[in-house]
Amino acid sequence: MDSAKLLYRRLDALFGELKPRRQQPKLLEAFLEEAFARLRDDLRLLAGLLYVERRDGFVLTKAVGDLATAPAETLDPSRPPLQQVIGHRVYIFGNPDADDAPARLGLFPRAATAGLFVGERPQRFALFFLLGNGWEIDELDFALNTIRTALDARLADVRVRGSFREAAEIQRSLLVEEPPAFAGFDIACRSVPTEEVGGDFYDFHDLGSHILGLSIGDASGHGLPAALVVRDVVTGLRMGIEKELKIAHVFTKLNRVIHRSRLSSRFVSVFYAELEVDGNLVYINAGHPPPVVFFRHPKEGRPACAELTAGGTVIGPLPEVRFRRGFARLHPGEVLLMCTDGILERRDRAGEFFGTERLKEVVRDSESESAGAILDHVFEAARDWGGSRPWEDDATVVVVKREEPPAAGE
Repeated sequence: MDSAKLLYRRLDALFGELKPRRQQPKLLEAFLEEAFARLRDDLRLLAGLLYVERRDGFVLTKAVGDLATAPAETLDPSRPPLQQVIGHRVYIFGNPDADDAPARLGLFPRAATAGLFVGERPQRFALFFLLGNGWEIDELDFALNTIRTALDARLADVRVRGSFREAAEIQRSLLVEEPPAFAGFDIACRSVPTEEVGGDFYDFHDLGSHILGLSIGDASGHGLPAALVVRDVVTGLRMGIEKELKIAHVFTKLNRVIHRSRLSSRFVSVFYAELEVDGNLVYINAGHPPPVVFFRHPKEGRPACAELTAGGTVIGPLPEVRFRRGFARLHPGEVLLMCTDGILERRDRAGEFFGTERLKEVVRDSESESAGAILDHVFEAARDWGGSRPWEDDATVVVVKREEPPAAGE
């Protein structure tokens, strides 16, 4: 998760410096130049090429880096090397002598090459990178898939700019406003988007009178592209989660769907849990900031906490990911708190994050109060930490408190 977030933040900063009103080809040219300059050392890149789809094929519009020979000016989309990139969206040609190597197109003879494909008809783009010594396939595959989804999201944002009102209506129709009643538990939730539509979500899944499904997630970025992936994830979970169904399998399938989606955000972190009336909790954490269970230390009687980390990586960048379940328990009086990065990464004037430890202190100081009161304290503390400035990122919190049994005689 940390590597994905670090890469995304660097890409987000890069996009923030590009002029948003540029036409798609000019945006891709500027991106190639800046991305190559910033990522070449980390990804072992020697050169990069951008080809833009035209009526008669793909035409070279931008070249960066050290090119030993002049690259082909046009590419035939029916040829195997380009077909591999079009079909897979990201493809690494490790053997330069293979029949489908880009050298067959007149690109980078006798060298390892990576291909990246973005956009939609009638304007699609192919990027090729010459790889130097020391590149690692897993690192490169993850990075290029993250870049691919980031580029597709930005191109989608350019295509559908001005549709925020319709997207907001769709999102409001999907997200619940109030938590459901669940016997023996007090639940509170709130989400504050930074734009008209946001990339955070929470949801509840009715699995019968004895089990309640809880989910929270954060699509990287915000605005329309993030809202679109929220729509896909919320719908996917609602369709996939059923009683007695293995939730790890559902997450594996959901990852495949999000990975194949081109009109989506970069990646999404998701935490899903099934809470039973006796306090047992089965969960999967797909790269989300770990929810925290606050409990009393059995020996010392003081407040303690445990972070729920079992699961897997974020959803989206990789085509195949496996997830594992984790287990926890809520005893009477104990609290489960789930949140998104908008809370944890709220900055003060010096740039310091609000952070997990401050969040824990807020909950410890108020854990005897209701779920709604704890929720209010968290938002107040995070807002005050930022000096009451506008939220920099979508901020979402869900609080679940197991109620104390009534005292004898009540």
